[in-house]
Amino acid sequence: MLDHKQCEAFYAVAETGSFELASKQLFITSSAVTLRIQALEKALGQLLLIRGRPCILTKEGQEVLHFLQHTKLLENSLLQSLGRKSSNRFFKISIAANADSLATWLLPALKEALSKEKIALELKFDYQVQTYDLLESGAVNASLSIESVSMKGCHAVYLGSMSYVLVATPSFKKKWFGQTIRRELLCNTPVIVFNDKDHMQSDMLLNLYGLPPNSYPTHFIPSSHDFVQAIELGIGYGYAPLLMVANQLENGSLIELIPDTRKEVALFWHYWEKQSQPMQQITEGILKHARKYLSQINSH
Repeated sequence: MLDHKQCEAFYAVAETGSFELASKQLFITSSAVTLRIQALEKALGQLLLIRGRPCILTKEGQEVLHFLQHTKLLENSLLQSLGRKSSNRFFKISIAANADSLATWLLPALKEALSKEKIALELKFDYQVQTYDLLESGAVNASLSIESVSMKGCHAVYLGSMSYVLVATPSFKKKWFGQTIRRELLCNTPVIVFNDKDHMQSDMLLNLYGLPPNSYPTHFIPSSHDFVQAIELGIGYGYAPLLMVANQLENGSLIELIPDTRKEVALFWHYWEKQSQPMQQITEGILKHARKYLSQINSH
């Protein structure tokens, strides 16, 4: 059995990066924090922290932190669930989601649950590859991810696929490519990328034209709405969610740049097997709206 005070001291140092800040947070002396962490390391037989400014977690320290984060989530869910019927307090739920879902279909999916239940929602967004890690570390209650395999104690439900289209304005295509898109022209044409975790554009350019990353100018715009706006303004070209550009494609203000390059990104809803009633409402809303907005092209 892990000692609560020792774990509390370790968690505070991991969170603040400092023994001094942890001592102020816990209202104890720095030496007391040191003694508690030393006792925890002795009990586990592992070095958990590399002392410094800031303190750095060892691999074993990261494992302990993930365990404590997960335990903290479960404890908060239990306490809030037991007390919610006799309390006016809101139930805190943390969800990790990819930015494009947040910009398109996710909020409508959450609306009903947030209207029915007293939920204080914390949304953490990242590129869809990384959201799974937030659930694995215990930082969130559930996550949208492209990872299909569920971790122990969790369910993973296939929601559907988000379609991505390589688009640009007609004037952009005329200015940079003329009538034909060629490899040598792509080398000098600006492409728009969400962030350094977004490999959608670079994979296409490498696979179809043999162009490695950094061989063409790139704009990094880590916001879904601003990403699309930049394309509409003629700043560059890139892969945009079809949900965000369907109208523009229909009215001709945007065009598909290269035929047959659409991409489908499968999304999965990961959540812990033991769910509170508010979390069940969230899951029901997610599953209902995913069927409405996401294409169901794959079978899982």
